[in-house]
Amino acid sequence: TEKGKEFQKTGEIKGLDKNLSGLFGISIKVGRLGADKIKVEPFGNIHKDKKGEAVVDEVREPLIDIFEESDHTMIVAEMPGVEEKDIRIDLKDDILQISAETREKKYHKEILLKESFTKDKMARTYKNGILEIKLVK
Repeated sequence: TEKGKEFQKTGEIKGLDKNLSGLFGISIKVGRLGADKIKVEPFGNIHKDKKGEAVVDEVREPLIDIFEESDHTMIVAEMPGVEEKDIRIDLKDDILQISAETREKKYHKEILLKESFTKDKMARTYKNGILEIKLVK
């Protein structure tokens, strides 16, 4: 991945049970605006248990991007397969929780923000599986 770029790789695992499937991916972000940081962030619903074996959770962790701007923070979450009415957002100080549940899909993510925000300064939009949450500073 080149400086200032992002790379994503995903895969899917299906079990013998038709209802059992898993998704695992990583997002690699390489320094933007001259920063030399590399950030690797996993997402999906597959992880290793204490024995080191792969486990498929019922709840998926959505891919999240956080953009820090001078007057606001923007959180973008990829949550395909749900409708806006299925999404729940809880904000308490510097902790943002995003969850959604339908018959087929469940998502949950807890995000520690760089600063505290209040619900009255939060706006959200959801379109084509992309949730955007704007928190005004």
